[in-house]
Amino acid sequence: MSDATRTAMDTPAKNTAFEAERYELTEAPRHVFELQRREFFRVMGAGAVVLVAARGTVLAQQGRGGAAPAQPQMPEEVNAYIHIGANGAVTAFSGKVEIGQNNRTMFTQLVAEELRVPVARVNVITGDTGRTPWDRGTVGSESAPILGTQFRRAGAAAREMIVARAARLWNVEASRLTVRDGRVSDPGSNRAATYAELLQGQELTEIIPREIKSTPPAQWTIAGTDVPKVDGRAFVTGGHKYLSDMKLPGMVHGKMVRPPAVGATIDTVDASAAQAMPGVTVVRDGEFLGVTAPSLAAAERALAAMKVTWKEKPGQPSNAEIFDHLKKTSRVNNATEGDRGTPYMDVWNEGSMEQGLAAAAQKSSQTYTIRYVAHCPLETRTGLAQWEGDKLTVWTGVQRLFGARGELARAFRIPEANIRVIVPENTPCYGGKHNADAGVEAARLAKGAQKPVKLVWTREEEFNWAYVRPAGTVEVQSGMTADGKLTAWEFHNYNSGPGALGSPYKIPNKKHQFHNAESPLRQGSYRGLAATFNHFARETHMDELAYMAKIEPLAFRKKNTDDARLLAVYDAAAKGFGWGAAKTVQGQGFGIAGGMEKLGYVATCAEVRVNPANGQVRVARVLVAFECGAIINPNQLKNQIEGAVMYGLGGAMFEEIEFENGRLKNGSFTDYRLPRFSDMPLIETVLLDRRDIEPGGGGETPMFALAPAIGNAIFDAVGVRVRSMPLARNGVDLKNAQTRASA
Repeated sequence: MSDATRTAMDTPAKNTAFEAERYELTEAPRHVFELQRREFFRVMGAGAVVLVAARGTVLAQQGRGGAAPAQPQMPEEVNAYIHIGANGAVTAFSGKVEIGQNNRTMFTQLVAEELRVPVARVNVITGDTGRTPWDRGTVGSESAPILGTQFRRAGAAAREMIVARAARLWNVEASRLTVRDGRVSDPGSNRAATYAELLQGQELTEIIPREIKSTPPAQWTIAGTDVPKVDGRAFVTGGHKYLSDMKLPGMVHGKMVRPPAVGATIDTVDASAAQAMPGVTVVRDGEFLGVTAPSLAAAERALAAMKVTWKEKPGQPSNAEIFDHLKKTSRVNNATEGDRGTPYMDVWNEGSMEQGLAAAAQKSSQTYTIRYVAHCPLETRTGLAQWEGDKLTVWTGVQRLFGARGELARAFRIPEANIRVIVPENTPCYGGKHNADAGVEAARLAKGAQKPVKLVWTREEEFNWAYVRPAGTVEVQSGMTADGKLTAWEFHNYNSGPGALGSPYKIPNKKHQFHNAESPLRQGSYRGLAATFNHFARETHMDELAYMAKIEPLAFRKKNTDDARLLAVYDAAAKGFGWGAAKTVQGQGFGIAGGMEKLGYVATCAEVRVNPANGQVRVARVLVAFECGAIINPNQLKNQIEGAVMYGLGGAMFEEIEFENGRLKNGSFTDYRLPRFSDMPLIETVLLDRRDIEPGGGGETPMFALAPAIGNAIFDAVGVRVRSMPLARNGVDLKNAQTRASA
């Protein structure tokens, strides 16, 4: 089998959640900055450029001490760069991609803030390996805390460079100069000049691994405000062109022959009928089999004409037995000493579980489970590929821009320098597009057809052949004193991943362990990945302990933490929700849950109504209190939180993949239960803006406490403790109701 086939048709058993998560965190191949200084200015024009070097020697700075500026060599590793043109226009370059989270708007604000220029003067270029610096991917809610910080540093350095140039030209101290609206002024002499006037005809370079002070959040005037989405009008009027809208001259359309089940391999192929059709090309490369044709309709006819028989893999587990299968095939990934204390470790021990349980007046052991779910992105996987000799350009929707370039290089055994990957601003994918599946397939078809090829996955393909969020099991054993102080906590996650494995609560004796397992379905990253399930298991168990100890659930959580930021979001959520209010109708229940991850803290309160006749559950109200340090764009963050609730509601309440013998049984929107407008609760947000703390991530953490808050509310309503996600796809079983006192 060729490398192209391996990349496009990855075997599910090897694509585990643990590997996806660990790979996402550790892969960091060196990016060689391909433009030398002279070539860069030839492409961009005269002006000033500031580059943030990932590592390297501190190089000579421009204009220091009145000496002639040195001409530094371009660093090999660059995280971000900003160019200020001779006309004063500002262009910032980022290897991140825009997938609906409004990264471009956020970066625009931060650059404008540091350069003291209007937002309209800043243009941010994203998602193009031919123009942007290396980035490991738009993953893990890292855009604000990592690249946002780099852009702030680059903007501050650029401002410093221009001020230093003005000081040198005017023979004054730089400290007496002020900057406002892209203009440097000298209050002492009434002299002033725009950036364009100061940079005219110059080629200035600054490279900063050095320490530089950016504007503290407390002093922000552009960042921290509700700047509207960049190019927002084009999106709401239909002017924006998505990848699926794109066309190339001479382009043909591609379709893939898919196996009938996971693990099936080709036995025989009769492509004669398809090959006889006008303009049709059949491409076979091992298990890779596809067609191209002049139109999409013609490609679909050619696909239907292909006669293929398959060898299927017998004895695959079904969704009914998945948890036993994962436990049976699990293994421990032992962390090295250097891994301890990091967010993504496999084993974490503190104290002694034996001593902690011996000191406990009350103990509990419970098991929690979560099903596979699909990402269901609005725009399915799409690839558009064009070869020019041995040079390849691919337009595709991926989160890991440079990872996609690496995939293509390995698949076709060509240097990465020969490949350009472009990611146009596309729709949200919720962690579902880490791999360049459609891009690799389009490129292989284009190589066979000798023409540009466009390949758009159908919804059926998206359900059946994209990776899914991992299923998993968590086993918890705990102990506490008679007055409700935790003494022991043992937490084992099987298969779903180590994200947020640790507890934010104060526990003297604890063990957290992740066990990898063999998945029968292709699985990978998801919005928040394992953190969603690990929060669900932990916060559900905390609620169970609270009722066991006969302590009010919020008071129990506050009793077991001294984390001031976690306490603050709990207090804000309780105040905004009116926690502790009396019930007003039958079947009403209230739940609370919280947590921390991605440099953010969340507390969620939920109100549910359970129909006493049939157990159907409706989530009536959700309030999320969230704190992620200094807020860059409050309205944008509010949108992220509301989106997290809407998206998270599906996984919490309804969504699960059903499968048997390698075949999905509900792989369509007709059969797969997603949230509807009628399912939407009243959503409220409380933002805690901490201008004394640097910005953290906001795209994932707001979702993590939703499912346990709803589950805890269901128990409060009818005494049914649900320990599996989804919580109530077909309602809850009221025959298993308990009284709150006996839970």
